[in-house]
Amino acid sequence: MTETTPNAAAKNEQLPVDLVELDALLAEIPAEHRRAILPVFDRVKESTLRRRRILNLVQDALSQLRLDMKYLMFDLEATRRERDEFRRQVEG
Repeated sequence: MTETTPNAAAKNEQLPVDLVELDALLAEIPAEHRRAILPVFDRVKESTLRRRRILNLVQDALSQLRLDMKYLMFDLEATRRERDEFRRQVEG
């Protein structure tokens, strides 16, 4: 049951501690019971990893949006300063 591949180790690092503990406990139960439980456990693991990937994507998108907003606010302020300077030149 317990995988020792580097990919499995990377996935276990992303899994919550409770699921890692449950995985270890499942490795200890008899094979006939484990066969019945493993498909459900695997679906739970995959959905947890999928939610974590989605959450990371959303966090990355929000970070990018914040950065874009900062650039837009800077550009807006620079444009306003240029407009005000141009008005002063035209009026004066």
